[in-house]
Amino acid sequence: MSSPLTFLTEASNWTGPDGIASRLGTHMWVSLTAVLAAAVVALPLGVYLGHIRRGRVAAVAIANLTRAIPSFAVLAFVVAAGGGIGFKPTWTAMVALAIPPLFISALVGVAEIDDAVVDAARGMGMRPRQILTLAEIPLAVPLLLSGLRVASSQVIATATLGAFVGYNTLGRFITVGRANRDDAMLYGGVIVIVGTALIVDQLLRLAAKRSLQWRKAQQ
Repeated sequence: MSSPLTFLTEASNWTGPDGIASRLGTHMWVSLTAVLAAAVVALPLGVYLGHIRRGRVAAVAIANLTRAIPSFAVLAFVVAAGGGIGFKPTWTAMVALAIPPLFISALVGVAEIDDAVVDAARGMGMRPRQILTLAEIPLAVPLLLSGLRVASSQVIATATLGAFVGYNTLGRFITVGRANRDDAMLYGGVIVIVGTALIVDQLLRLAAKRSLQWRKAQQ
């Protein structure tokens, strides 16, 4: 009986359209594009609401409510609504999953900037837009990166569900391995998914830590 390590070290398992490399690329593509799309929607709105210091409680409550919607339910809804199978329902579900942590981190990160900083910037003659771009956003970067880290980790881990709607993500190793009772493939796929999520998480954690050090150096 082969082991997950054997599955991962077999050169033939890394090549071809169903190989680890191909599925990893597909998995990362849907994850990356989903997080970027979510950022385009969530960050400007979160930053704006944080800047004007309004609607914070209601906005965070709504964002937290959307977190309660299972990603698999979004997948099923898109498929049932005629969205087909494969990339589209997977991508849509991952965008919906990534929006709340990105939105909350942007809103809270900007809203919690010390009022003394804003007053000082205003006293220097800065306009509202300059205060936002030159003071508030730079100081909110550590929390923004924290939200990006959470969103990315969640999306990478959850994109495995795409395998249930015909998308060739790393989750296919789990579904096919389970169907064929191939434990080496199943657990090997789990290792690749978890390892990828952890690597991305650590890289973004390091970026957030360095941005926090830069922030302290500027104070």
